Amino acid sequence: MVIIAGAGPTGMALACGLRQCGVEVRVVDAADGPATTSRAMGLQPGGAEVLARLGALGDLAEKAVRLRALRINGKKALDMTALREAGQLVVSQALVEERLRARLSELGVEVEWSTPVESVPADDWLVGCDGAHSAVRKRAGIPFEGSQVMENFLLRDVHAAWDLDRESIHVHTDGPSMTTIFPLPGGQWRVMSPNGGRWTPGPVDHVEWESTFRIHRRQAATYRRGTVFLAGDAAHIHSPVGGQGMNTGLGDAENLAWKLALVVRNRASERLLDTYEAERRPIGARVLASTTPATRLVLGPGLLTRTIRDRLLWPLLAAAPVQRRLVRFTSQLDLKYSGPLATGRRGGERVPAFARVGRWVLAGPPACLEVARERLGDVVHHERAGDTLLVRPDARLAWRGPSSPRGFPRG
Repeated sequence: MVIIAGAGPTGMALACGLRQCGVEVRVVDAADGPATTSRAMGLQPGGAEVLARLGALGDLAEKAVRLRALRINGKKALDMTALREAGQLVVSQALVEERLRARLSELGVEVEWSTPVESVPADDWLVGCDGAHSAVRKRAGIPFEGSQVMENFLLRDVHAAWDLDRESIHVHTDGPSMTTIFPLPGGQWRVMSPNGGRWTPGPVDHVEWESTFRIHRRQAATYRRGTVFLAGDAAHIHSPVGGQGMNTGLGDAENLAWKLALVVRNRASERLLDTYEAERRPIGARVLASTTPATRLVLGPGLLTRTIRDRLLWPLLAAAPVQRRLVRFTSQLDLKYSGPLATGRRGGERVPAFARVGRWVLAGPPACLEVARERLGDVVHHERAGDTLLVRPDARLAWRGPSSPRGFPRG
């Protein structure tokens, strides 16, 4: 049995991944019921692929907004067509959670609301997906190291009949103040303002939701302590700039799910679980290292910061090489794992041909299929000439080798 604390995207994605592998799970949450509002609204292509592999993407693409551009003071500064075509979606985290709950229910699990993790026996595997103030992390005594980046950051979801392109992000700057406006599904707008600014391009008909919070950058000192793991915001928090948070949590969940499933079902030793932190903690550190300076540069109120932003950063965004780099980073499709599981040529890289399968894939002659299924369980076979490829459930290349059972990896 695996106990998952937290019924947000990370916790439910982990539960879906484990259930697809036949592992029994409980998902508990101290809240009385599902959230109806959320800070996160960006589903990057990498995150959308995770949901697709879990069978939870559903109709999100049809309900989402797809962006074409970033506009600064009315002028197009960044062409986002490549991200749009790769599958980036603007959609509420609450709607993502709704689709994950439905998929989890299909897999035979219902969230246990009003159930603090402290009330659950601690003699099973336990995964803390319970957010920045994680009770699991505190109970395990794992430090959450970092600092505050910015305070008094205002978010509002509003209904308004503004004359703005609904396929663009709109940034308005006026001296030290800055406001960013995103189109949301259903005709709403998300307004983001540092330092509590309340500028809008016109009258607001109705405020659906409003929240003020501080931006922190923190990362857990370790993602595992014995039978306890951390994932999502329980393991790392950072600025919302770049829309990486929910997607990084989904990546954590998927990475841990297939590894924990192999161990729980006695198909791998517990050493495999050490690779969860080895692979995912550097990803979290990469997000913190990029979003923190970006936040200070884009949102910083100082005259020097504003001058660099307005005269250097904004024009730089128009350069094609910069745009390609931003697309690769933001999409989370370019993530390559290193470490003991990323061996051989292109080991640890995403295999696009199998990006939405969500199961182990053996691509090559059927000679290795029997031994693959004996060691891994459910394995999908695809005929392929040349080297045999073993692709992980998270669509990363696990092994490349000769088409002979003798060469198939043992560990």
